[in-house]
Amino acid sequence: MSDCDTPNIEADLLPEPDLGLLGAAPGPAPRILILYGSLRPRSFSRLSAEEAGCILTRLGAEVRFFNPSGLPLVDDGTDASHPKVRELRDLVAWCEGMVWSSPERHGAMTGLMKTQIDWIPLSEGAVRPTQGKTLAVMQVSGGSQSFNAVNQMRILGRWMRLLTIPNQSSIPKAFQEFDEAGRMRPSPLYDRIVDVMEELMKFTLLTRGRAHYLVDRYSERKESAEALMKRVNLSAAT
Repeated sequence: MSDCDTPNIEADLLPEPDLGLLGAAPGPAPRILILYGSLRPRSFSRLSAEEAGCILTRLGAEVRFFNPSGLPLVDDGTDASHPKVRELRDLVAWCEGMVWSSPERHGAMTGLMKTQIDWIPLSEGAVRPTQGKTLAVMQVSGGSQSFNAVNQMRILGRWMRLLTIPNQSSIPKAFQEFDEAGRMRPSPLYDRIVDVMEELMKFTLLTRGRAHYLVDRYSERKESAEALMKRVNLSAAT
């Protein structure tokens, strides 16, 4: 979004993360990908995602969005060569962390949100594109506050071996929280998004360069060793 100021933030209370306290070495800006789950012209999941992007930019991140318009259904006669699927997968490979922002519809995340997640592979070649990356989850609701969508996204994040941060955002009666220009009004709900993005940045920097070790597993090392032995034995027999 072009208008990416953060007028609702008290600047002296939100410094960039302290690399020294995190034990993190200086490096390039953390790369964060944001997905949202609605194509409505006035999509509150997109508007809240854009607020999150502005906060992340303020905190020093490089932020990119994926526009899901035109993304095909999974298994509907298309494959990973589709331009929108390729775009999504390239962005997932690029990022170090993600934000997922979905409306709650019929007590669940939207089909569009799930379709985006379903197009992200658990493995691509020898690479696990999501393993060890950080994740923050957000939802908006038209009625009273609920946590069904964020809880579902947490399950998916765990399944995809993403390091899902403890904090999360849920905005009830979202139509009341944004002004005519699409900016979120100051409120405790906005402050919660600030909290979540600050935490995402800290966890992303904290795990940078360590993520592979943190999610390295005995069972996979054992399986890899057995596969190597089979390959060596087969080579010796031919």
